[in-house]
Amino acid sequence: MNDAIPAPSRRARVRAPELIGKGGWLNTGDTSYTLADLRGRIVILDFWTFCCINCLHVLDELRELEEKHRDTVVIIGVHSPKFVHEAEHQAVVDAVERYEVHHPVLDDPELATWKQYAVRAWPTLVVIDPEGYVVAQHAGEGHAHALAKLVAELEAEHAAKGTLRRGDGPYVPPEPVASDLRFPGKAVELPGGRLLVSDSTRHQLVELDADGETVVRRIGSGQRGFGPDTFSEPQGLALLPDGRVIVADTVNHALRTYDPVSGAIETVAGTGRQWWQGAPTSGPALEVALSSPWDVAWWADRVWIAMAGVHQLWTYDPATGTVEAAAGTTNEGLVDGDAAEAWFAQPSGLAAAGDRLWIADSETSALRWVERKRETDGGANNGAAAAAGAGFVVRTAVGTGLFDFGHRDGAAAQALLQHPLGVTALPDGSVAVCDTYNHALRRYDRVTGEVTTLATDLREPSDAVLVGEDIVVVESARHRLTRLRLPEEAVRVESVAHRTQRAATEVAPGALRLDVVFTAPNGQKLDTRYGPSTRLLVSATPPELLLEGGGAGTDLSRDLVLADGVPEGVLHVSAMAASCDDDPLNEYPACHVHQQDWGVPVVIDDTGTNRLGLVLAGLDA
Repeated sequence: MNDAIPAPSRRARVRAPELIGKGGWLNTGDTSYTLADLRGRIVILDFWTFCCINCLHVLDELRELEEKHRDTVVIIGVHSPKFVHEAEHQAVVDAVERYEVHHPVLDDPELATWKQYAVRAWPTLVVIDPEGYVVAQHAGEGHAHALAKLVAELEAEHAAKGTLRRGDGPYVPPEPVASDLRFPGKAVELPGGRLLVSDSTRHQLVELDADGETVVRRIGSGQRGFGPDTFSEPQGLALLPDGRVIVADTVNHALRTYDPVSGAIETVAGTGRQWWQGAPTSGPALEVALSSPWDVAWWADRVWIAMAGVHQLWTYDPATGTVEAAAGTTNEGLVDGDAAEAWFAQPSGLAAAGDRLWIADSETSALRWVERKRETDGGANNGAAAAAGAGFVVRTAVGTGLFDFGHRDGAAAQALLQHPLGVTALPDGSVAVCDTYNHALRRYDRVTGEVTTLATDLREPSDAVLVGEDIVVVESARHRLTRLRLPEEAVRVESVAHRTQRAATEVAPGALRLDVVFTAPNGQKLDTRYGPSTRLLVSATPPELLLEGGGAGTDLSRDLVLADGVPEGVLHVSAMAASCDDDPLNEYPACHVHQQDWGVPVVIDDTGTNRLGLVLAGLDA
C-alpha cells in the first residue's frame, strides 16, 4: 500500500463512461445531460440508494462542498437501487425531496451506470475532471476533506490549462408542495389523546388533535439546525415516565426531549457530531457522539436507541445521564446470540412489549427482538450486566439476511418483508410491522409463528401507534396519518420473493486475494505514531464459506481461502483507515477517518477471479 499522491500532472486518469439511467433525470427541469454537456466542470458522481444510512451520511457530508464550489463542481447523484421498491421512479422522486438533495439525480433502476463504473458498494464517490477523466474513487464515509483538497487542486490545475468552465450548474429545484406534513417519520400518543408526529423533512415536530389531522401546534423553527429551537430530520419519539417526549434527532446525531406542557426542548445525549470507529461507546451522555439514532423506546428502565448509523442498539439512562452501546458489533448483517456479539443492519424501529423489545432491522428485512437471558442461554440477568447489555440476547422472528426480501406470508421461517421501518406491539401479544417498501402493514403472531398481512395500499408506512381499538399508521410518502380498524382476518396477497439486483462477483474456488485500496489524500499520510492506523475485518455468510482469512487485522490486504462445497455466499469486509496532515511543523495535525463496510455477494466458479479489489480511496490499478 502506498500512501503518496502523485503530482497533478502524473495523476492517473481513466476516461469516464457515459451516464445512463432508464429512469431519467431529476432536479434538472426535465433536461437530460451527457458528460459532454458537463465538460469544463468538476463532476462528482455519488452512487447512492435511499435505503442506505451511509448514503444519507454522505449526502450531509457533501452539502458544504456543494455550496462552496457551486460554480465549478457539479454533484450528480446516481441512484442505484438495492430493493425492488427503490427501482420505482416515484419512490426516487420522493426520496430526493425527503432528504433535500439539491443537485441533479440520475435514476438508474437497472444499475447500468453502476456497472459501467464497476461500483461495488453504497455509497461510492467518483471524481471526474473537467476533461472527462476519472481521477479518484472513494467508498464509504469520511471523505469530504479529501474531496475538498482534490477539488482545489483540480480547480487550480484546469484554470491554468484553460479547461475549467465556471458558471451556474444544472440544478433546478422542484416546485414546493403545500401540506400539513411532509414525509413524517414516527408518531406517539400524548396523555389526553393528541398525537405528536416527527415531520422529518420540515425539521419539526407537529402536535395533532385526536383526529390525526388538525394541527394544534408546530414545535421547532422548521430550519435545519442544532439550536434550542431547531431539529434536523427528527424521527423516533417515545414517552418518558415523567411525561416528556424523547426525540431521536437523527441528522443531529442527538437525543432531545420535548415537554408538551412547557414546550421546552433540551438536548440530553449526543454532541451533534457523528460517532466514528474508535470513539467512546459509553460515558456522560452529552460527551459521547451518536450516529443517526432512528427510533427510541422506553424499556428495562431506560431509553433504548435504534442506532441505525452504526448497526447497533444503545441505551440512555436519564437517572445517571449516561449512554452506552448495548447490542451489536457495528458489523452489518444478521447474527443472533449474546447482545454484544449480535449483528444488526440499520435498526430503524423499536417497540417495547413486556419481556421483549421488538426491532425492525431494515436492511436485513427482518423482525427481531431483544430479551433478558434465560438460564438456558448461559446465565441469568442482573442489574450490572443489564447496564452493559451483557444480560440480554438477540433473536430473529422473520428474516434471513441482507439480500433476500419480498412479500410472503405464512410460517415465519419462510415469510418475507421488504425494508420495514416500524414495529408496534398489539394488545394480544402479537406485533404489527410497518413493511415500508411493500406498502403494507404486516402481523407476526408469536404464539403460532405465522406472518399475515393486515393492510395494503399504504404508501411507505414508517410507524404505527395504537389509539383505542384503532391503529394509526404514519404513511410517510402520502404525508399523512391513516386510521385503520384492526381487522379480525388477514388480507390475502400474492407471494413474491426477491434478491437484490446487484450482480454477484464470480470468484475462483480456493485461494482469493483481498486488496482494500487506500491512498491517503494529498498532503496527508498514515500516522503510525500510536500504532496501526488501518483496520480490516473479514467474515462470511454462511460462515462455512470462509475456510481461512477471517477475523480482524491491521493490513488492508489479506489472503483468503474459500471452502469447497459452498457454492455461494456473502463476504463481509469492514475497512478503516486514519490519515493525518503531513506537516512536520504541526505538533497536533488534523486526522480524518475513512471507513466502509462491504457485503459482497460471491458465486464460486472455476473461471472466476482470484483477486477481489475494493476501493476505500484512490483507484484500483
